Amino acid sequence: MTNNPKHRTGIYPGTFDPVTRGHLHLIRRTSRLVDHLIVAVADNPGKSPLFSLEERHDMVRNDIETMEDKGCEIEVRPFSTLLVNFAKDVGASCIFRGLRAVSDFEYEFQLSGMNAKLDPSIEMVYLMASDEWQFVSASMVKEVAGLGGEVGEFVTPQVAEKLQDRVGK
Repeated sequence: MTNNPKHRTGIYPGTFDPVTRGHLHLIRRTSRLVDHLIVAVADNPGKSPLFSLEERHDMVRNDIETMEDKGCEIEVRPFSTLLVNFAKDVGASCIFRGLRAVSDFEYEFQLSGMNAKLDPSIEMVYLMASDEWQFVSASMVKEVAGLGGEVGEFVTPQVAEKLQDRVGK
């Protein structure tokens, strides 16, 4: 048996509108499973994001720059193409996704099947959200912030400030 080290690139995609501590927890975990991780910030105009693609990219990049315990080099890149095409373009062998609840599973199950048909060479890898972050979603964080609630527990200070500036009451 020969030892053939292989450089593994993975992608963790998302809209990140905004990036949450749950996202950051999964990014840290996925960075331990590959040699190079690309956090891919989706354009996704269909979701009508609160923040522009550039703003979301910058928030994620800023949070990753200060992240401790990274397992590998982490790069943040925006994308507006089909995810499997983006993965192929950057040489990724796997796409990481987080699961919080059964409702996530149903959507991800369909996504996995479609991606396998589009490009069977790219593996979908699912990680369960930790107990601490299972209930946190960017949508809920925006709603809490928009209604004047405190979101500092769910996002970093720089993201909380941007939310406050955008939707604060």
